[in-house]
Amino acid sequence: MVNHAFCTVARRLFEASAFQRILRPKRSFEPLKGNFASESRRCNVSCIYDLIKTQETYHAEAEQTVLDVARAMVDRNIGAVPVLRNGRLVGVFSERDLMRRVVAEGRNPANTRVAEVMTEEPLTVDPRENMETCGFLMRRHGFRHLIICEGSQLKGIVSMRDILVHDLSERDDEVRMMRAYIHSVP
Repeated sequence: MVNHAFCTVARRLFEASAFQRILRPKRSFEPLKGNFASESRRCNVSCIYDLIKTQETYHAEAEQTVLDVARAMVDRNIGAVPVLRNGRLVGVFSERDLMRRVVAEGRNPANTRVAEVMTEEPLTVDPRENMETCGFLMRRHGFRHLIICEGSQLKGIVSMRDILVHDLSERDDEVRMMRAYIHSVP
């Protein structure tokens, strides 16, 4: 009976803390514009770059056609693409941009350049930024992809899904540790 009560309390505490971590960030931020890099931050265990450092990041050139980029997005099963001009980030092209600025406006994707319909000056984060902050920024600003840049150099792009999958994996580990502890107590 005591073990059951302890498990119930532990489960409720875990669920409450996980809920608060996902929906309520520990810090609040002022409205942000441009790059959210902070030189004083150091990469810790939950560094955003750790999620994507082994992935190859596809990017589009500003002068490519929407049709070419959309085909590449379908082939790679990705929802947003950083857009570069002369090696420098100038925007991001997403499925939302495709629907709102191309399809809904009746533009021909074969003749429309990505630069004409991309989201310019996207919010970026430093590779050392923590995952919690990145998730908060995506929720607050209403987008599902966040570009990671070090200075003006593109490092990658992370999706809300990447962060959620990582978060769920961490929660699974916490549950396993709690269960192991509970079963080890005499």
